[in-house]
Formats: sequence, C-alpha cells, structure tokens
Amino acid sequence: MLGKPLHRWPMTGRPLRLLILEDRPEDADLALHELRRAGYELNWRRVDDEAGFKANLDPELDLVLADYHQPQFNAIRALKIMQEMGLDIPFVIVSGAIGEDLAVAAVRLGAMDYVLKDRLARLGTAVKNAIEQGELRRRQRVAQAALEHHALHDSLTDLPNRLMLREEIQKAIATSASVVLLLLDLDNFKEINDSFGHQVGDALLRQMGARLREPIDAEHLIARLGGDEFAILLPGANAVEATRMAKAMLRALERPFLSEDHALEVTASIGIAAYPEHGMVVETLMRRADVAMYGAKRTGGTYAVYREEDDPYDASRLLLRADLRRAIDHQDITLYYQPQVALATGELTGIEALARWRHRERGWIPPADFIPVAERMGLIKPLTQYLVELAGRDAMAIGKNGMDAPVAVNVSMRNLLDPHFPEMMEEVIGRTGQRTELLKLEITESAVMAEPGRVLESMKRLRLAGIRFSIDDFGTGYSSLAYLQKLPVEEIKIDRSFVGQMSSEAGSAAIVRATIELGGSLGLEVVAEGVEDERTWEALKRMGCSAAQGYFIGRPMPVGELEGWRRGWSDRSVIYKAA
Repeated sequence: MLGKPLHRWPMTGRPLRLLILEDRPEDADLALHELRRAGYELNWRRVDDEAGFKANLDPELDLVLADYHQPQFNAIRALKIMQEMGLDIPFVIVSGAIGEDLAVAAVRLGAMDYVLKDRLARLGTAVKNAIEQGELRRRQRVAQAALEHHALHDSLTDLPNRLMLREEIQKAIATSASVVLLLLDLDNFKEINDSFGHQVGDALLRQMGARLREPIDAEHLIARLGGDEFAILLPGANAVEATRMAKAMLRALERPFLSEDHALEVTASIGIAAYPEHGMVVETLMRRADVAMYGAKRTGGTYAVYREEDDPYDASRLLLRADLRRAIDHQDITLYYQPQVALATGELTGIEALARWRHRERGWIPPADFIPVAERMGLIKPLTQYLVELAGRDAMAIGKNGMDAPVAVNVSMRNLLDPHFPEMMEEVIGRTGQRTELLKLEITESAVMAEPGRVLESMKRLRLAGIRFSIDDFGTGYSSLAYLQKLPVEEIKIDRSFVGQMSSEAGSAAIVRATIELGGSLGLEVVAEGVEDERTWEALKRMGCSAAQGYFIGRPMPVGELEGWRRGWSDRSVIYKAA
C-alpha cells in the first residue's frame, strides 16, 4: 500500500520512491518513521518475498530498503536479482543482526550501507549518503555513455566515425560470407568551402547522411571518415549489388542541397572493395576501397570496383623506412618539450616529450607520418628505446636547472604488447640514471583497449618498477569505466578536439566537464590538452580541472629553451593565479 505524504524529498522536490523488503510490517513502520523524521516524503511499497520483489522492481525507484533475513528470501538474493536485471538502485540493508562477512558480501554485490534495527536513528544519514552515491554513479554512467558516443561518432554530422566503421567491418567479416565497403568522396567540396565559406559547407555535410540513406536499408552503416569522405558498409552484399547501390547513391546526390539559401550541386566518386575478393582484413579492405575511389576520380567514371592493376606500388614507404632506420642510428630524430602546469597555482606539473624529425630532403616530417611507418616496419622498438633514452638524459639536465617535474614519453600499443618492453625500459633507465618517479609513459585510449589483458599485464609490471602512466587523447577511444578503474594510471588527458571547441560547442564543453568529474571520482589527475587561450584556461579552472597543456602555456620547444620559458611563465602565471 502507498504511504501518506509528509515532506518533499529535498534533492528533487518530489516524494522519495521507495521499495521495502521486510516481512514484519511493524519493522517497516519503524523505518518509515525514521525517514519521515529525517524530512523525506515517501511513496512506498512493502514486499516480503521474491515474487513480490521482482514484480515491484522499477528503474524509477530511488531506494531499496531490505531486511537481510527473510523466511525464504534475503538481501543477497535481492541484490543478485537487481544485477541480473541491470538495475543500479541505491540499496540499504536494515537488519536485526548481520555479521561482518555477510555485510562485506552485500557491499560487493552493490549494497551501499547497512543499518542495525536497534540503531535506526542512523537510517536518515545512511539513506542520504546512499542516494548521493547513487546520483554520482548515475552521472558517471551518463558521462561514460557520452564519451563512448563521442568516441564512435563524428562531431559534425553525428554519423558513425572511422573507429566505429572499423569495428563494424570486423564484425561483418566475422559473421558474413561477403561484405562490401563503399568509400564516397565529394568531387567539388573544396570549391564550395572556398566560394561560400565553411559554415555553408558544414551545413551540406550534415545533410549527407540522410541523402545517402535514401537508397539503402536502415541497418546498413553510413560513416563519415573526415572532411568530405564517407563510407557505406553492406554486409552480405557482393560487388554487383554494390555497383547497383553506388549508382542509386549518385542519383540521390543529383538533387541540389539547400544550405544557407544556396542551392548547391555536388558530384561524388565512389570506390568499391569486397570481402573476400579484395581483402581479408579491415586495413586491406579500406585501403583498396580508397584506391578504387581515387581510380574513379582519375577516370571520371563516378564509381569503380577495385582492380589490382590500378593499385600503384608505393615505393615511398620503403624509402621512408630506410631513412627512418638511418635517422634512428644517426640520432637525427630529436625531442621537443611542451610544459604542463597546474590550473590552480600555475606551477609546472609535467613536461611532454614530442618526437620531431627533420628529413634532409623532405624537411619536417610529422610524427603522424613516421610513427605508423615505424610500427608497420618493425622499427617502433628501436625508435622508442632511442627516444626514452634521449628523454631520460634531457630529464637529468632539466632537473639540474631546478625543474623537477616528470617527463612523459608517448609509447605505442606495439610497445605494450612486446613481452620484453618492461625489461628494455628498466635497462634504459639504468643507463640514463633517471629516477623512475620522474618518468611517465603516455598511452592512447585506443591502444589500451586493443588487447586489454596483455596491455594491463605490461602496465602492471612497469608500474611495479616505479614508472607512472597517463592515458592520452581520452574520449577518442572506447574504454569502459570498469576497465579504466583496473588500470594503474594516475592521469587522463582530455583530447584537444574537445578542449579546443569548448567555447563554441556546448556538447564539447559538456564532454570536458563530464571527464573532469569522472576523473575526480576515480581519484585521477585530469589534464586538458590544446589550451589555446585565456578564455579556455579560465573555463577549465572553474570546472576544477587539474592541469593544462597547450600553446597558451607554451609551444613545444627544444630542451635548451625550457629555462627561458620558465622565467616568462613565472611572470605570467602570477596574473592568472591572482585572477
């Protein structure tokens, strides 16, 4: 039966929705009396067996109060039922007697507190704490869901992104006898941006998903890979069906797009690659669809199926590999350092080491170009060893100048999957003399999730040696909160793609705020990357972010320039600290 209303629940302004598991009505009345005395208006039901408990479980419940012992039912069984149903409702045990072992077991299953019946005066406080913990867990789930959605979707169009496409291709290959991938690239999009501006171009891109959806089934995935490039995945189709679909999509694009009062006409080129004919793995299928798409552009044929004779031999990669090997041997690759400072005090909290390669003929080659080559060609191990050793020597010099801050070095997934990587790190540290507590390894979120078991084992071995970890580009991968809690990390770094858009996009600001709260609840330091201006600095400071890194603080610089930066930043940080 429903209880009489007393006072409103202070946290929401509505009655507290309560389910009581208790076989003694008089004991339930005592608990209700204490809650009313604590100021709660109650909307409650009492049950005393498993059937009644299951029938009255509702995701909208605010609280479950349960006697530990029932004639044929107990609180442990109730908690297991909630787990099986996927319900996370604040759960407090009220019992005449409960041993320590039983209490620990209940807490492990999700109970937030237990109150003895002869100490019911504590019930109001226990319920308040349980509801606050439940709200924190709810906010963590919302934050996790938002991060996962952002990690798998394009921020402009909300279509699936490249990461989600790769996952879906892998699933399709594992479950279908045939799979077709179409890559579509707009032919004249740059002219639209140049003539009408990026705002008009962005509005067109937002319409692409709906237009491409017209001729294909709802279950087929459409993804935006970046820029004006889209992908369509057709599990179960063959190349003949895919060509028919490509023609239908091109016809759908013939109608002008309306954007900012402009009627825009676009054309596109489509490349088609099929599993298993053109590739057995995701990377090969995507690359060959890309080859076919550029073949279509060259011939003006609007679409093309992959042909081996159109796939040019890429000798530049082999040349780059030879040059990279030489660069490592001759120590041509250097490190630039970017400071990281505390938002509250402006004090230096860390320095990130960033690889730089000045090729004797090609000029500066960005890490995004040569690191993947090192990984594919088996050079990532000697490259990482060289860079960690160089960072260690530089760290010793930095320390002598009074900057006793950890130096962070980026390592790849392949490093973490190498069973000899921990030993290599220990040998390098021994040679440089660097204190392990002043070395930090940055790993990307996607690397962490590639092979969680092996990565976790490697990280634990390195942590035992005193080496600390930071998760870089947080929010761009697809890690779960449960797995994140298992990792021996002390810091997460919010990706610059979120931080840079905080001022202009409410969604990015919400992601940043949620990540800061999530990190705080897990006891992690949170560093914002890509802080470019004072407005972003102040916003992060208000949100309670731990530290910041970006051009507003300092650009990446040679090790010899850090001392000069420190003097200049010391003067500036006094102003920001005062503000």
